[in-house]
Amino acid sequence: MLDRHGRFVNAAWAARAATCGAGCGGPKIVEDRVRVVIAEDSVLLREGLTRLLTDRGHEVVAGVGDGGALIKAITELDAQGQLPDVVVADVRMPPTHTDEGVRASVQLRKAHPGLGVLVLSQYVEERYATELLAGSTRGVGYLLKDRVAEVREFVDAVVRVAQGGTALDPEVVAQLLGRSRKQDVLAGLTPREREVLGLMAEGRTNSAIARQLVVSDGAVEKHVSNIFMKLGLSPSDGDHRRVLAVLTYLNS
Repeated sequence: MLDRHGRFVNAAWAARAATCGAGCGGPKIVEDRVRVVIAEDSVLLREGLTRLLTDRGHEVVAGVGDGGALIKAITELDAQGQLPDVVVADVRMPPTHTDEGVRASVQLRKAHPGLGVLVLSQYVEERYATELLAGSTRGVGYLLKDRVAEVREFVDAVVRVAQGGTALDPEVVAQLLGRSRKQDVLAGLTPREREVLGLMAEGRTNSAIARQLVVSDGAVEKHVSNIFMKLGLSPSDGDHRRVLAVLTYLNS
């Protein structure tokens, strides 16, 4: 169905998320409890996201409906020494429903580098994804709203971004990487290495990549090492090599 702004809303998911109990999202995850601020102008979707997260043991400390209110909420929480771990924000919010959400997210990342930001979009919008990834890629995510219906994956993405990781929707990655394959910077990678790097760009761990490709963890580790070497990422880059490799893939 369409909401009052003419945007498509997954009615079945929204109703389910807003009304079901803890059982529909699986067991609560309390060991990775994170504090979240949600920015979404659709009250139904905002309440649904809140329910999904709180039912799995997380704390939603604020819910707002526009970019200005988001910045105000984060500023006030920071002044109280209660900055959240992550913001989940719609790309399009009032008053123009164009890019208020992503602009507020970029502004917040500059002001609070340690704040995770996960933006949600109805469609793949390359300009917004690129803008969000232009700075540091620690604690950043871009998911399509339909992905929220996969409750466990969505909540895992929120936690991963809150902890400084990256969560990129497979469709976003596929569209962005469509350009990259035409470039020479990745020409030295084998087809399998490209596949591994694409899964890395989705935010998957080595173990998750191994399960996806039905290979051993050791095989994936070898592919990752080869990717780092071929992209000129030395061990001195430390844990950031993974993010740098993904950025090279996305921005080439």
